[in-house]
Amino acid sequence: MRHGISRAATALVALALAGGAIVPAAATSRPAVDGVWRVNGYGTVLSIAHGRLQQYQTTALGCLKGEPAQQTAPGVYRSGDGTLLTVRASGSLRLSGSAGYRELRRIGRLPAACEQPTSDDGPLATFDVFWQSFEENYPFFAAKGIDWHAVRDTYRPKVHADTTRDELFALFREMVTPLYDAHVTVFDGERRFSQVRPGTAEIGGDLDTKVKDYIVRSDLGGEPLREFGNGRISYADLPGGQGYLRLSGFAGYSSEEGHEYAAELAELDKALDAVFTAERTASLTGLVIDLRINGGGADALGLHLAERLTDSSYTAYRKRTQYTRPQPVPVKPARGVPRYGGPVAVLTAATTFSAGETFTQALIDRPGRTVRIGENTQGVFSDTLDRTLPNGMAVWLPNEEFLTRRGGTFDGAGIPPHIRTPVFTEEEFATDHDSAFDAAVAVLREQKLS
Repeated sequence: MRHGISRAATALVALALAGGAIVPAAATSRPAVDGVWRVNGYGTVLSIAHGRLQQYQTTALGCLKGEPAQQTAPGVYRSGDGTLLTVRASGSLRLSGSAGYRELRRIGRLPAACEQPTSDDGPLATFDVFWQSFEENYPFFAAKGIDWHAVRDTYRPKVHADTTRDELFALFREMVTPLYDAHVTVFDGERRFSQVRPGTAEIGGDLDTKVKDYIVRSDLGGEPLREFGNGRISYADLPGGQGYLRLSGFAGYSSEEGHEYAAELAELDKALDAVFTAERTASLTGLVIDLRINGGGADALGLHLAERLTDSSYTAYRKRTQYTRPQPVPVKPARGVPRYGGPVAVLTAATTFSAGETFTQALIDRPGRTVRIGENTQGVFSDTLDRTLPNGMAVWLPNEEFLTRRGGTFDGAGIPPHIRTPVFTEEEFATDHDSAFDAAVAVLREQKLS
């Protein structure tokens, strides 16, 4: 999954939380990024001073102190999990690994609620912030047929001053279960609850190994895969000049502690340089990209791969929150390296999650021929908005929409394939038969001949 810093209920709420008039970034004469900024659409305020960035999580109910980050270069701050936040005085924020940028507005001062945060950490206050965080930020209630206000009316009367943490956790779990959203997670210390779309499965610890062995037997005739990035990236040449590229995630490539984005990107580039050589890209007749087991990671890494698969610029998708305008996210041809712009067959399944899905979406309008084969992806695209609750519990929820060219999204149902086949069924495992792979090879062969 991808994680990001945090929709105000109304424009009036946003103004109230700002604690004063909003001053556009362009109006300030200060070139430095020091000061107080609102992150539009993310329920977040940043206070920057003396080489330190402090995040505040805001709702209509108040403000909670979030994560700090320390300056590593002018305008660049590193949070505790290794994420780099790049702030520009022109009014933008970029998070390492995330696609696009977030709009900033300079505000006159820290909201009063952040200067004097509430000390109420009781069950009712925690319930209210939990509910309000979804109310202001979650974009998919209507699409999923959920009346969130009715949910509050059902569950809030069950909370009282002596409600235990166990009871509150169980209640939160019941509230979010009907969402069936794999990007919603409730935490209490080491305890966590999340779930996938009904009828689909999570990626277990040994599933990737099982599938990789199966692919070597059934698709590659026993020939081993070339592996890169801690085994998360694999490649094999196929008969007839085709290639097979498998990615089990867009993270975990580097052994460096913290899996910082720069190290992940470097490992991805090593793999892509080895795969997309000048000789191979000149002779490749088709490329199978296997994302059927892909747990997600950094959207930016998927975009980086897409840049190796095009000779002309195009828009991958557009991103927005409920209170921001759609922002186009471009794919530009990679410079100074060989690129492959020929036919691509993408294999997907319900176990294609998050960044695996945004990469799949980034290929929809790719110039050239791209066909999707297999099953619908899981249906979770947004970065997660990480919220701390007054009693120390936490919740992750999505607040972004990844828009298609026509303005729709694939959230919930996932991206459908052009050609639907079985994927990793017990029958296919038992017979070493891979319908999706066979269909991809056949489609690419036909495109070569056409």
